Amino acid sequence: MSDGEEQLDRLQQAELTRNTCMSLWRAGAVQAWMEVVMGMPMYIRACSENVKSGKVLLSLTDEELELGLGISNQIHRRKVRLAIEDYRRAEGEQGLSKASELDHHWVSTSWLSDVGLPQYSQTFQTHLVDGRVLNSLSRRDLERFLNISDHFHQTSLLLAIQLLQMLSFDKEALQLRRLKCEHENRDPLVWTCHRVMKWIKDIDLKEFAENLQGKGIHGAVITMDQSFDTEALAKALGIPSNKHMLHRHLYEEMKSLSDPLSNAEQGTELISSSSPVAVNRFAGERTSIRRLGKSPLRLRADSHSVERGLSFQGNCGSLPREARVHAVPRAKGSPMHTFKSVEITNV
Repeated sequence: MSDGEEQLDRLQQAELTRNTCMSLWRAGAVQAWMEVVMGMPMYIRACSENVKSGKVLLSLTDEELELGLGISNQIHRRKVRLAIEDYRRAEGEQGLSKASELDHHWVSTSWLSDVGLPQYSQTFQTHLVDGRVLNSLSRRDLERFLNISDHFHQTSLLLAIQLLQMLSFDKEALQLRRLKCEHENRDPLVWTCHRVMKWIKDIDLKEFAENLQGKGIHGAVITMDQSFDTEALAKALGIPSNKHMLHRHLYEEMKSLSDPLSNAEQGTELISSSSPVAVNRFAGERTSIRRLGKSPLRLRADSHSVERGLSFQGNCGSLPREARVHAVPRAKGSPMHTFKSVEITNV
């Protein structure tokens, strides 16, 4: 068989794995899945020598992945375990999760760009972070495995992941909502960092818009981070603290963006688009926002509001089955308001 024919056969085998129960796979399908679907060709040799069927693949432990297949990278092992668990659930006629459609190329390029943190693209690419892995990440994981130590950047990533969870990792649904508000100042929850920059330009602060590059400020941060207020956005934009009228202008624009009617419509749309999805636990921290002085613009927050639980376990079958996500309404002085609560359960 020529190289071209071998490659064609590999692609055909890979396509077969998308619609066939893992327990029915033969050796060729396992190898094609590892190389093409998972994007992990570095492990194909060990896989071809040791894993001869899908049934064996389904039974692999974390230790066997490390010692038998030589997968020493913990995030790589987690990626394989989560995928195996997804296929195991799919054999129960649930079908593969929407997260399975988000490969590591999309995450490391398109998703990180939309979040506003493209500087971490190489790190996410190296660790082959896909949709399933995103769904498992905690704050500790971001620092320990991906070397992201900036606390706000961690929060930005976690809130972007929370948005995906709310939409059951449905990329098409997310894109549709973004298209609907591309030229209207509504549904800020789904705004990318690029859409936030466009809004900044639209409200006549275009000289500051480019300062948001690489800051990780997107719609979910503006609407769901209890500590992100007018002062935080003004600081990110680089607006001098003594420019009180500019601060007042930004405050009023943020306030108009959070119009109660728009929020009600947005909340209805969010609830209708949500469906059961496996998520890690969030530990919400209630944040007290107080006014400093007489200006309604000088709002501060004591701490960040988002933490991810460290509930990811070592084996495939030990993923958490339910999680409750709380987004506590902001204090009276804040121009932005959020959803009271969203309950997401994996059945």
